Amino acid sequence: MDLQSREPLYVQVQKILKERIIMGQYPIHTLIPSEQELRKEFGVSMITIRRAVEQLSQQGYVEKRSGVGTTVLDNHAVSKLSKGQRFSEYLLEEGYNLDKDFVRLEKLSITNDPILKKHFKKECYCMERLYTLDGKPYIHFRHYIPGTVVIPEDKDHFQHSLYGIMYQQGFNFQSFEDQFSVGVPEESVAKQLGIEQKPLLKRDRFTYNEKGEVVEYSVAFYNTDMHKYVVTLDA
Repeated sequence: MDLQSREPLYVQVQKILKERIIMGQYPIHTLIPSEQELRKEFGVSMITIRRAVEQLSQQGYVEKRSGVGTTVLDNHAVSKLSKGQRFSEYLLEEGYNLDKDFVRLEKLSITNDPILKKHFKKECYCMERLYTLDGKPYIHFRHYIPGTVVIPEDKDHFQHSLYGIMYQQGFNFQSFEDQFSVGVPEESVAKQLGIEQKPLLKRDRFTYNEKGEVVEYSVAFYNTDMHKYVVTLDA
């Protein structure tokens, strides 16, 4: 396979393997080709293959086990990125039903908002979603993404596969930064959550690409009276 990018070879190989995982060519719980097979396919050294696989492992996509091979663990466009368990995964494992309801999607002309103006310049998309816990409103999300993203005609597909759609259009997700605070949501948000305006747990998330650029910014309000926000970390 012809690798011509200026990026290191192991990074190029890692990106190709990640795309295959995300697109389902290597399904979850199956083995990717052996390092020897990958070395022959890409025409690179074994060290390059091992570094590429190690990157995928660090990002939470695969697990390499001696005598078994390399197994696919995750196929989300944004994987765990750490050993921390996703809060949504925790809720599901605890037996809760967590569903996403689409609220709205619109393109915004950025004027005064300092965060949006800094990262998205003149325009961006804003998508609102409401997460329900056992059928009751629990989390309100606003996702802001670049105005250059091409929105599919099937809006329902887009709201369920936000990162997947962006990934297919060339957006990469390298890391994220969460900032927690206490904030009072605007009246419309409180109404969607079915509560009066009051201080709630607020999470601001910045998702970065490999260049350190913000490709998504989200604001979430949690009704922690229903369930506390839990962070679980592997030892």
